[in-house]
Amino acid sequence: MGKKIPARVKSSVRYVALRTIERVDNGGAYSNLLLNEMINKSALGEKDSRLFTELVYGTISRKLLLEYYLTPFITNPKKVDSWVKNLLSLSIYQLVFLDKIPDHAIINEAVEIGKHRGNVGIGKFVNGVLRAFQREGAPSLEDIKDPVERLSVEISMPKWLTEKLIKQMGMDETRKLGLSLFEKSHVSGRVDTREISISDALEELQKDHIEASASQVSPYGVVADKGFLAGHYLFAAGKLTIQDESSMLVAPAMQIEKNHVVLDACAAPGGKTTHIATFLDAAQGGRVKSLDIHDHKIKLIKQNAERLHVKEVVDTEKLDARKVGEEFPAEYFDRILVDAPCSGLGLMRRKPDVKYNKSAQDFEQLPKIQLEILESVAQTLKQCGIMVYSTCTIAEEENQEVVAAFLEKHPEFKKIDVSVSEAVQPSVQDQMLTLYPHQLGTDGFFICCMQKVC
Repeated sequence: MGKKIPARVKSSVRYVALRTIERVDNGGAYSNLLLNEMINKSALGEKDSRLFTELVYGTISRKLLLEYYLTPFITNPKKVDSWVKNLLSLSIYQLVFLDKIPDHAIINEAVEIGKHRGNVGIGKFVNGVLRAFQREGAPSLEDIKDPVERLSVEISMPKWLTEKLIKQMGMDETRKLGLSLFEKSHVSGRVDTREISISDALEELQKDHIEASASQVSPYGVVADKGFLAGHYLFAAGKLTIQDESSMLVAPAMQIEKNHVVLDACAAPGGKTTHIATFLDAAQGGRVKSLDIHDHKIKLIKQNAERLHVKEVVDTEKLDARKVGEEFPAEYFDRILVDAPCSGLGLMRRKPDVKYNKSAQDFEQLPKIQLEILESVAQTLKQCGIMVYSTCTIAEEENQEVVAAFLEKHPEFKKIDVSVSEAVQPSVQDQMLTLYPHQLGTDGFFICCMQKVC
């Protein structure tokens, strides 16, 4: 039977944060999905929830940097349990990066957790390490002679991934990108402008003390600096939905007309499907066919379509996107979206654990799947139709190289311009959009539009 931990310790913000970090560390769940579950389960208040979120995201996002800071203070790390290392990292994050919490409070609570979760000896060990760190301070990054390894530690990104990004975008841009991932992600919402204008939506949000502004990235977006968008009546009324600004660029890029029959080949949870649907008119024959391979995700698409008042033009089907060519006739769809399964490297700000859970081998397998989907759906696109390929990754192997491989095999397709705002235009190169997280504060994202030659 496990050791009984006092309720005052077990219900503390730092203990809940430690348990959350452990679950993420053990591959139990993505950090962003686990946060709400832990907040609800632990009944944390608003103030404690904000601190909890800060502690979890801050510690996970700086994992490699915090491990580097700890190294000189632990003589035999192999003998230290992983949960104790996580407790020390969590505490050092607070000592270095949070200036509103007194050092003695951070150390005392860490000692209490160590003592009750482990034993008196662990409590003393935690106290010794943190007191020594408090006296001597963090080791300098300048002690790392290899510049790539030094950058890897500074931005807390595995060395192989740091090298990959340096090759792709250079040392300076990689550093800017990496440091930007430590900044808080902002919440953005897509407004159904058929129902309410952006200016009126902002006015309604302001009435409920939600500080928001119009997106510079998407004409359909609002960005909240303060307040809970998903708790506003506009969300409940289906006039607003939570969506990153970058992914709001996809539906407009498809140049959809009201009578079009559209395929969303990898649709869950339905954000892009429901945006596509706003451009369609059921009376004129407009439909969007939304596919996914999981029943629970199909259910989620249906729920979103209903809440956002577009269910009359949304058809869902459980189907692997690689089987589209077998299930649908040739030249059936006017527009096709392949928002392909990918490594998700563009989501590193809101899912900081992503950068530790990937390997170089992922970039050998994923492009094969992405190409298989494009191959399957391409034959179902009408002549003159447009197929949009998008991902939430920034890896060229999954983006530009996949497009190049597809076009080389399919001369009947050609790239066409991606229509974006003036703020986004500098991110378009060779008729392909690559948004990096440090440029406009969005998720990382890629879009390429390809037209079937008439």
